[in-house]
Amino acid sequence: MKFDLNDPCIFCNPREDEILAENEYAQIIKDNSPVSNGHCLVVPKRHIKTLFEATTEENAAFFELIQISKEIILKQGFTPDGYNIGCNNNVAAGQSVFHLHIHVIPRYLGDVENPKGGIRCVIPNNAPY
Repeated sequence: MKFDLNDPCIFCNPREDEILAENEYAQIIKDNSPVSNGHCLVVPKRHIKTLFEATTEENAAFFELIQISKEIILKQGFTPDGYNIGCNNNVAAGQSVFHLHIHVIPRYLGDVENPKGGIRCVIPNNAPY
């Protein structure tokens, strides 16, 4: 199976109205296909494919913006009961846009019947514990 390289890259030049905050290395942008109210992305300014290519400085910047994402979500009037934070690294993990992006997904009690396992449930047969 062949995957395109996302050329042109949708995250290299976000529109001004998509950018919620930024620092030297990354930006918080709105997710164009949100899975919950307030869902946003932390995206490096440098075009890299996976988290494993990020520098120490970039990783610190990502974490700073993840914290700021929570503040933005609350200021937007959303009141999540929890958060899923993560990224897909390479095709086998579900990556479809090959510019690193870290999802900050607000979660709300009742949004799924049983949230137990959270991110572990991406492989349902291996999730029970």
